[in-house]
Amino acid sequence: MGPVVVKAGTAFRNEVEAGKHRPTPYDFLSAGLGGCTSMTMRVVAKRENIPLEGAEITITNDRMYAKDCADCTSSTGYIHRFDVRIKLIGNLTEAQRERLLSVARRCPVAKTLTSEIKIEEQLV
Repeated sequence: MGPVVVKAGTAFRNEVEAGKHRPTPYDFLSAGLGGCTSMTMRVVAKRENIPLEGAEITITNDRMYAKDCADCTSSTGYIHRFDVRIKLIGNLTEAQRERLLSVARRCPVAKTLTSEIKIEEQLV
């Protein structure tokens, strides 16, 4: 799977690039994570007057066997990994950059993906 790149400017609009082909469901997950991350950072930057001019978030995802993961709590099945690379655009201090990174880690989609998830299907 190739990377999904989410580009954001000073507004809440995000542009999603997922290669030349139609996105896969995992690409959509990556896009959701990237979009949520950029919007969460934007809200805080605006509220705290941080001069964030934009962000470029590149996300790759893959999976590995849980037994091959040294720092995972699960020991069976697969572990899905999202590698999130955040490029902040603007004249930011190191403290502002660190603040936005800490905010990025707490976006609602990231919280969802890192919590226990239960899915119930039913035919209607």
